[in-house]
Amino acid sequence: MNARISVIGGGLAGCEAAWQLAERDIPVRLVEMRPSVMTPAHKTGQLAEVVCSNSFGGVIGPEAEGHITAAGILKEELEAGRSLILACARTTRVPAGGALAVDRERFSALVTERITAHPNIELVHEEMTSPPDGPAILATGPLTAPSLAEALRTALGQASIAFFDAVAPIVTRESINMDRAFVAGRYGRGGDYINCPMTKEEYLAFYDALIHAERALPHDFERGMYFEGCMPIEALADRGQDTMRFGPMRPVGLPDPRTGRESWAVVQLRQDNAEGTLYNLVGFQTGLKWGEQKRVFAMIPGLERAEIVRFGVMHRNTSVNAPAVLDPWLRLRPLEREDLFIAGQLTGVEGYMESTAMGLVAGLNAACLLQGQPLPTWPDETAIGSLLRYLRTADPAHFQPMNVNLGIFPPLERRIRDKRQRAAAYRDRAAEALRRGDPVLRGGAQDFA
Repeated sequence: MNARISVIGGGLAGCEAAWQLAERDIPVRLVEMRPSVMTPAHKTGQLAEVVCSNSFGGVIGPEAEGHITAAGILKEELEAGRSLILACARTTRVPAGGALAVDRERFSALVTERITAHPNIELVHEEMTSPPDGPAILATGPLTAPSLAEALRTALGQASIAFFDAVAPIVTRESINMDRAFVAGRYGRGGDYINCPMTKEEYLAFYDALIHAERALPHDFERGMYFEGCMPIEALADRGQDTMRFGPMRPVGLPDPRTGRESWAVVQLRQDNAEGTLYNLVGFQTGLKWGEQKRVFAMIPGLERAEIVRFGVMHRNTSVNAPAVLDPWLRLRPLEREDLFIAGQLTGVEGYMESTAMGLVAGLNAACLLQGQPLPTWPDETAIGSLLRYLRTADPAHFQPMNVNLGIFPPLERRIRDKRQRAAAYRDRAAEALRRGDPVLRGGAQDFA
């Protein structure tokens, strides 16, 4: 019988790590503090609750229609590793064009069902205030409980970093004015988004209202920092009048079918549940006060009378300074414990699938340690290996959490100008590296089609 291991945190990474261990016949004690102790962003006690965007990034396989992305390569590697989180996401998918988006409630319910039904997993609801003794994985996520976060800061000195994350509002489909909005995907790909077009005059009025709106900033905001990939819309506006038009409100590829012309700016809404009754404002993470959200976002054409069922919020986010404190297998070097791993966003990755990948990695590493096997090494050419390489080699003085992207992959041996061909070359090289890689990782590589 294998030794039992504790996994602290029932988010995406914690559930993935617990699943990988349990599937290898290792008893797991999965500890989640919710619902006994809630966070500022979570609303339920379900495992793997999705609190920000409901999009898990680009699809893979035949669904991708030849459009290969780094996010798609990462999903292929997770699929090869028989990821629980990816499987549940695909089962609870809602229409979102080229993205894998999920029905939040069905997704969390399915993950909870699969975890609690596994004979090798014991689910415990309690708060941990310090790393446990014995084999463990810390996967407490961006909203690590203050007591545990402080224990880590004390143990690591000032090596951990904090930044602020933001959540976008969700509105009801029936409250959207479709006389002003239209349904279309960018460049004609699908028709899963609702688009609210703006004239130059409407955009400038909206911009002015946004930059002068009252904000509900955290008390210690100035000492934190944003992750660039999840900037609040008002923080983008602060950077200049046109910043939003080249970001989440870019109109390219979205001509208004009533005029045949592109608008000055466009706000997109993406389906948020299976029934199609809820939509979230894409890229509109915000820290505005709730009353201000109602006032300012009502200036968006089509959302004049929108019913906001979940307001945008900002919350503190915690991760370690990975290149300063992590070893290649996601263990905290200053703690000098070979049986304590960390996973998920706590490692310094950003994104749902990236966090899931770090859960899979930590689960495999811990399983190998407990079963007396050498710890596996992911090839740098893979998406997961590239993320791990970034965590090892980034500049500790300027470390920022990172999404998977082709820019962190090792360069190709030859230059390929065509974007699709270049992405395909990265994907093929990653697949081959995984097949030739560590025997532990090759176990699922035959599924990397």
